Amino acid sequence: MSFETGLEHKFAQFGEGLSLTDGAMIQGYASLFGEADQGGDIVQKGAYAGSIRALADRRQRVKMLWQHDPSQPIGVWDEVREDDQGLWVKGRLLDSTQKGREAASLIEAGAIDGLSIGYRTTRAIKNDKGQRLLKELELWEVSLVTFPMLPSARVAAKQAEVDVETALFEETWRSIAEVLNGARMDLARR
Repeated sequence: MSFETGLEHKFAQFGEGLSLTDGAMIQGYASLFGEADQGGDIVQKGAYAGSIRALADRRQRVKMLWQHDPSQPIGVWDEVREDDQGLWVKGRLLDSTQKGREAASLIEAGAIDGLSIGYRTTRAIKNDKGQRLLKELELWEVSLVTFPMLPSARVAAKQAEVDVETALFEETWRSIAEVLNGARMDLARR
């Protein structure tokens, strides 16, 4: 469910190098460049640069939300930047909020391991496979979420052993995303 009109969401599991320290500090990749997500979109290198610059010029920050709900900020992103790999974020879960404390506990337990970006597409093209190549995005928020869509980005601590149950869950989620994407394309053709 989207709370802001016109915002799109792109999901990614926490990227390599993610860490949760002192029960509140969190860092990792919210988006990886050049990889198709389960919806068929591919974020291109440089897609966030203009938005990050514009936010800095206005002295504003990308918001940290719980499940894309604007009524539930759970922390502060202190650093948001692009590098060669993707969109890297570093911030603090606010233990002064109930949801911030819950989020830290859920991350530590491995129950939550996803990030999702809330954005507006300002420039995109389609490739020969029908995938959207996202060239320029207006980044609004990065949320902690339950169900990520970019399986290749993982929590570093969980990456060593991917059990069969997790693999089956991911395959099922991929299949659901493919069906939904197909239905969306069918509706767009009508």
